[in-house]
Amino acid sequence: MIFRIAVDDIFDPSRKLAYVVRTPNKIGTEDVLRVRGLLSNNTTSKCYAFIYEHDMYAPGAHGYRNIESGKPYDLFEILGATWSVEIGYLPGMTDNVGNSAAQIIRDFLCIEDVLVRTSENFFFKEEPDRTARNYNPLVQYCKLVHTKAEGVFEVEFLGNKNVCAINRSIANPIITPHPIPFIMAPDVVGEGVEEDVRAVDLHVSDEELEKISKHGIDGRGPLNLSLEAMHAIRTYFDGENRPPNDIELETLAQTWSEHCKHNIFSAQIDEIKEGLYRHCIKRATSDINSPMCISVFSDNAGAITFDDDFLVVAKVETHNSPSALDPFGGAETGVLGVNRDIIGFGMGAKPIMNSYHFCFADNLEQKLYRDRECLEEILPPRKIADGVIRGVNSGGNCSGIPTTIGTSYFDNRFCGKPLVFVGSIGIIPRTVCGLPAHVKTVQDGDYIVVVGGRVGRDGIHGATFSSHALREGIGATVVQVGSPITQKKLSDAIIKQARDLGLYNAITDNGAGGLSSSVGEMGVRGFNVALDKVPLKTQSMLPWEIWVSESQERMTLAVPPSKYQKLAEIMQMHDVEISIIGEFNSTGRAVVTYNGKVIMDIDTSFLHNGVPRLTLTTEKQFYTQQQSELRTNTSVAEDLRNIIGRKNICSKEYIISQYDHEVQGSSVIKPLQGAGRICGDAVVLRPVPSSKRGVVTSQGFGCRYGEVDPYRMAACAIDTAIRNYVAVGGNIDHLALIDNFCWCSATEPGRLWQLKQAARACYDYATAFGTPFISGKDSMFNDFHGYNSAGQPVRISAPPSLLISTLGIIENVENAISPHVKGMDPIYILGTTYNELGMSEYQAYSGLNSGSVPSVDAQTAKLMYRKFHHATIRGIIASAIAPGLGGLAVGLAKALIGGRLGAEIDLSAVPTSGIPKDEMWEKSIMFSESQSRIIVTVHEDRSAEFESIFSEVPHARIGRTTKDYMLKITNVAEVCLHDLEASYKAFSNSHYADHCAENL
Repeated sequence: MIFRIAVDDIFDPSRKLAYVVRTPNKIGTEDVLRVRGLLSNNTTSKCYAFIYEHDMYAPGAHGYRNIESGKPYDLFEILGATWSVEIGYLPGMTDNVGNSAAQIIRDFLCIEDVLVRTSENFFFKEEPDRTARNYNPLVQYCKLVHTKAEGVFEVEFLGNKNVCAINRSIANPIITPHPIPFIMAPDVVGEGVEEDVRAVDLHVSDEELEKISKHGIDGRGPLNLSLEAMHAIRTYFDGENRPPNDIELETLAQTWSEHCKHNIFSAQIDEIKEGLYRHCIKRATSDINSPMCISVFSDNAGAITFDDDFLVVAKVETHNSPSALDPFGGAETGVLGVNRDIIGFGMGAKPIMNSYHFCFADNLEQKLYRDRECLEEILPPRKIADGVIRGVNSGGNCSGIPTTIGTSYFDNRFCGKPLVFVGSIGIIPRTVCGLPAHVKTVQDGDYIVVVGGRVGRDGIHGATFSSHALREGIGATVVQVGSPITQKKLSDAIIKQARDLGLYNAITDNGAGGLSSSVGEMGVRGFNVALDKVPLKTQSMLPWEIWVSESQERMTLAVPPSKYQKLAEIMQMHDVEISIIGEFNSTGRAVVTYNGKVIMDIDTSFLHNGVPRLTLTTEKQFYTQQQSELRTNTSVAEDLRNIIGRKNICSKEYIISQYDHEVQGSSVIKPLQGAGRICGDAVVLRPVPSSKRGVVTSQGFGCRYGEVDPYRMAACAIDTAIRNYVAVGGNIDHLALIDNFCWCSATEPGRLWQLKQAARACYDYATAFGTPFISGKDSMFNDFHGYNSAGQPVRISAPPSLLISTLGIIENVENAISPHVKGMDPIYILGTTYNELGMSEYQAYSGLNSGSVPSVDAQTAKLMYRKFHHATIRGIIASAIAPGLGGLAVGLAKALIGGRLGAEIDLSAVPTSGIPKDEMWEKSIMFSESQSRIIVTVHEDRSAEFESIFSEVPHARIGRTTKDYMLKITNVAEVCLHDLEASYKAFSNSHYADHCAENL
């Protein structure tokens, strides 16, 4: 039986949310009306119920009739409309509202196998313009209906090519408005078109092999395997005396993808035979050999000691390619995925906070398309930004995990592919059931158990697609749709019960590559999987799709047979689906069956180690400064007002305020600080209520400097992250780093030279500061290959970027330091200011080509940071902020705005080096982005003690705070801080106003 419930939107009468419900058996009218009551609420003005009475595909049939009046479905007459737009999810995509409604109906009517699909319906008196049918064809369909006469309608389906083909299946285009209750899988996928499994002939020309790699088997989606890899696969299967099956080729493509295998970082590059990862990142951690490091580079996340009872773990990922196609879904599943990395660490850690860092384009200078025919326009920057922000909101807020730190960075080169960094920190007991909690070991005979959401067509080829530039021909199935509520139930079942009962031997998440990755990584000694045992969202999926799908909210466990029943009971208690799909063994073979037939049988050594290693060479790249309009006759006051309002510096309160940072009740230093609500650069949490010990985390981002000097860019990113961490009270001697490289055109010698320089700096400065890397990730092909409106090829490459995140501790959260000034205190600057305006925000604003890219003196900086921690413990420091983009002037202005106080400053007292006493002297001191500096206020009666502590490092008293809301710089400028605050918050306020207007 099928019935439809249409619910009014109380804020927009022209919008209705429709639920199409299918039950296995017919239910009575009374039950349908009861369901209608469940799906509406007291604020809903109207709610309509219609029963579907005719053959789903019968042309001209009046499909729905009102359950009470018996009249045909006709909301057009009721609303006085002539057009409608219906937007809903494609089959195989997660429909969270529909799933929740189905659960309600199942519980209320006590019936199983209820399916609910939802859609948004908009009604118009005139033909809707393009914005009124704004949908994403990668995950949604759009149905356009126009009344032609009484009871006669014209229907058109819009979406991907398979959705559009539905129009041809309708014999008569003049039909009733809802002849098809919902689009089913055969409509958009086809049924019985492909064999379940097919062999792939690789004894073809190299040109044909490259075609298979680029477009996939029969054009089903990219494998993105190198020609050498295709040759290796062919040779292996020649040894097996058979051609590979499609599922085997797909498995190798996922496992060997750049996303999973990090082939660029593993390759021999010039003289570095072991590759950049081993030579620079891993070697730094090994050489530092810190006892706080418990688990590094071997699990889903890295872990350090928190105290005698707990470890803290961290992971930062990117979800760039998915977010370019579906910003909301890409960002949401990025957050949910990195949370699963925490849950999948060791025997299972509890996520205690999320982080983010977004890189967007400011504006789109021309329309760009993915296809030469100019039919698939890329999303505008504002739509990408809004979707990404909402996605991180949904992923964190709906999961009960605070989102505490992050910012956004703007550069028009991110218009083709944004950078979406998402991170998570968790906590785990040091032991579980008397054993080290970070150790997990799969045993022979363990059941392969999957828990969580079902498998659908979302996320197929996600790993291979994200391992290459964004280009024409991307399939709809690469996009994932998340369900935070499903994952929350799964997380609670694992962390709150199953883990501490010792019901499994190992756990990992289903991320890139889906089951092929999770089972493959856990079953390095061998496994046997029965794919027909995997729960599916749609039954028409082919075996290879089931195996590589990246549908979200799933985890794989190794469960002893004797403990499965108890685990299943716990999962059922939390309403989490659980299935046994196979068994781990020590055969050395990766075996997959489908309906009893072996469809995959690969040696696990070849699966994990058979990928040919790349050999790469570099070539030094030189940067040419682009000329821009000069601003030379501006005053310091005007410059400061303009610079503090630049998008890379200004307040991001509009974003921050959308994220719940108080859930779990552990925040100490929060993302917005002071009466002026300035954006902080680091946060402090207290994850164990019985302890005063806290977790500290911060970020440092390198981008613009890298065009001139990628080595210094990486050094600055590391120093920025560390000084932000130190400035809130973090202990530099208990600090670990997480690196995230986002590069472009990563096989070009010039870009590889930049990468090599940045990686060298990571080793040099991590070892100099004594701060080991514990985790990291790289995304190597952040390029867009498309077309302009004339159909001409266009390539846009994101600038090479490096995000450094920190994880460390503060011994007592009561000593944590906030950035805003708090009283009539002296102001100090720690560190030296150099003539370093090169590639700064001031240079971008002024057009002035002057000064060097900042460098870092790690030895002096480390001494200063240790002295700072000593001062923190003694409670001397009243406030501290580490200058970053915009330099001393912006850092000082933010601290004053936060405290709503003024200041008198003497620039001549600032310790400087190499700054000529010319017409640029004041601006060089104010806007230079020299590293390793901290602006500090100290209570007057502690100033002598403060100066004694820092006697061995450059420092100076440069002024004091005042009650009047003015920034007075002796002999240079007087600036009203009300004006600076208005400029600082203008961007955020305008976005907030737009957001409110859109929701009226």
